[in-house]
Amino acid sequence: MSKIKQIKIPVELEEIDSRPTPNYKLVREHDGLEKYSDDVAWLEWDENSRYKDKHQDIAIGRSLIMSPFNDFYTWQTTSITEIIEEGPNYLKFKTSNSVYELYKLN
Repeated sequence: MSKIKQIKIPVELEEIDSRPTPNYKLVREHDGLEKYSDDVAWLEWDENSRYKDKHQDIAIGRSLIMSPFNDFYTWQTTSITEIIEEGPNYLKFKTSNSVYELYKLN
């Protein structure tokens, strides 16, 4: 049986702590799950549930996606069914299966 060759990469703790502070915090109501992101976008879907467009504002039927905006995104919600509350730096909304609170931190 062969051993797997490991490569160890030294990391300084200062490098980890110097990451930029996230700009957004998303909290799922039923279990308190928290996700952080530098940016957010709202995805629009067509009548066949295929991606149609990306927006900077919330609307019924759109999904929230948290950055990075690529194949390795942080989090994406199901489609929004209700906007419960809007305030400066705060949104509370319901999706087809959860209730979320989105806070703008910076």
